[in-house]
Amino acid sequence: MDMIDTLARVSVGRACGFGLLAIVCTMTGLAGTPAVALKAGGLLCLLTAAICIVRAQGAPRRPYKHTEVWLMLDEGRRPPAEVAQRLIAQALVHALHTFALKFATLAALLLGLAVVFQLLLPA
Repeated sequence: MDMIDTLARVSVGRACGFGLLAIVCTMTGLAGTPAVALKAGGLLCLLTAAICIVRAQGAPRRPYKHTEVWLMLDEGRRPPAEVAQRLIAQALVHALHTFALKFATLAALLLGLAVVFQLLLPA
């Protein structure tokens, strides 16, 4: 079970990392207007958190053999089919909720900073 949890965190973390890279690139492109860059980053982080929540809701219905977690598991460490769906779905739901919370927290920080920047540097 620990291996499945770890692989679920790796799988979700990798996907979220690519999303974060896209958000950082967008913010860098808007760096000339810091308040707009921070707002865009915050909204994109909120979108990512929402996507994680939607994916978590669908995780129990997704066939376990079509998940990255199943593919990353060594054949000798794969659980029996009877329990694989439940174990992998639970691990993915937990990992997705964890990353959704992290992105929501980052969104709150970025949007809060956007407000501060807008008050300090009016356009």
